[in-house]
Amino acid sequence: MTSPLTTPASQGSWTPRLWGTLLVLCAAMFLDALDVSMVGVALPSIGSELDLSTSTLQWIVSGYILGYGGLLLLGGRTADLLGRRQVFLVALGVFALASLLGGLVDSGPLLIASRFIKGLSAAFTAPAGLSIITTTFAEGPLRNRALSIYTTCAATGFSMGLVLSGLLTEASWRLTMLLPAPIAVVALIAGLRLIPRSEREKDHRGYDIPGAVLGTAAMLLLVFTVVQAPEVGWGTARTLLSFAAVAVLLSVFVAVERRSPSPLIRLGVLRSGSQIRAQLGAMAFFGSYVGFQFMVTLYMQSLLGWSALHTALAFLPAGALVALSSTKVGSVVDRFGTPRLIAVGFALMVVGYALFLRVDLDPVYAAVILPTMLLIGAACALVFPSLNIQATNGVEDHEQGMVSGLLNTSVQVGGAIFLAVVTAVVTASSSEGSSPEAVLDSYRSGLVVVTGIALAGLIITLTGLRTPRSRETILVARSSHEEPAAAGKQTEEARVAVVD
Repeated sequence: MTSPLTTPASQGSWTPRLWGTLLVLCAAMFLDALDVSMVGVALPSIGSELDLSTSTLQWIVSGYILGYGGLLLLGGRTADLLGRRQVFLVALGVFALASLLGGLVDSGPLLIASRFIKGLSAAFTAPAGLSIITTTFAEGPLRNRALSIYTTCAATGFSMGLVLSGLLTEASWRLTMLLPAPIAVVALIAGLRLIPRSEREKDHRGYDIPGAVLGTAAMLLLVFTVVQAPEVGWGTARTLLSFAAVAVLLSVFVAVERRSPSPLIRLGVLRSGSQIRAQLGAMAFFGSYVGFQFMVTLYMQSLLGWSALHTALAFLPAGALVALSSTKVGSVVDRFGTPRLIAVGFALMVVGYALFLRVDLDPVYAAVILPTMLLIGAACALVFPSLNIQATNGVEDHEQGMVSGLLNTSVQVGGAIFLAVVTAVVTASSSEGSSPEAVLDSYRSGLVVVTGIALAGLIITLTGLRTPRSRETILVARSSHEEPAAAGKQTEEARVAVVD
């Protein structure tokens, strides 16, 4: 399936409408990232005004993660089956309404519900938006450029969210909840005019309702269990039984997908080593960064006594570096290929996290903190776009939503799991009434874990490298709907995509 905009993009000429389409999709991705980062700084003010406990405040963050991470697989496949434009625009409208609701509620449960709805809508806008890009821009330099701009908007939104929340919370935490609403409405109106219409998948064999139920239930339970584990205990019966239930659900899900004529996830896609490395790399990349940001925010505000705005400005150099590199990353990918850039990016992350182990109770920002921020900014600029490009290259148009949902699921599940692990390590390393030095040592223990996660991502990436002059061959298995007369069974074909 092709869109009306594919032809000019493939010829190298970007029309104003094509630019407008990309900007609408970037706006939605920007809002997703902005919303995730803004709410953290506002939590103390929310708890004070609404009289919420710490455990309730946690669910203002976790509610979003639960809706987002739990429904991404369903969101990606829905975009393929029902039309990417339709799914994207409807979900964006729901996001705007949930943002408005979140800024007007006066109770904790209603606020958590609005956050869950926002996460749910983002689970549909994210894979739909990414698949619109990958089916509109021809694979190669043009798509690489578009994806580099798209992913840069996500990183920029995350960084700007920290700064904006610091400013807005000074006036009212409700402004942090309301800000995404008008931006989403403007993007929705522009999207109705600019985003090309997409056809529904015509040759699918029904809807994989059992797979959708099982996959969504497994992801929801996994994210819920991981989020709750640090509070209830990793070794408790509740946590262990929940993980066992997740394993059972995933096993049944795989069995259903292997037999489904129109699976939620076609397992043949995961036969590609490049695809596996992209998914695992996404988990390590986002998981290590979320854990790092969590600890550094506590370190700056709890130990150093910095304000929310001061803390946000400390992270700003990383976001600024990502934003400034947006127009360059695509051409660098064209020249060196995604595996090399991902490897270099993970190496920068490992060095950056390791350097932060030098912090003390009276750090000199320029000498101790800034180098880490710059290294992480450079790493994000290289890794995030490259992961998106590697995951979507060599995939048929009708499966772009599925792969996009899978990649975003890896990002969110990786973030939830590794943040929970880091939190558990920090908690285990500290005790009530500890001295500032002891608390700092507990943060260092968490930083060691974060560095190890990034190192694991680097090792995974290095397994995909070839000699400098070789060309990587990606074998992407794709299903065929033809049935041989002799066997009467579905066959698998292989398409080889050569990527520099």
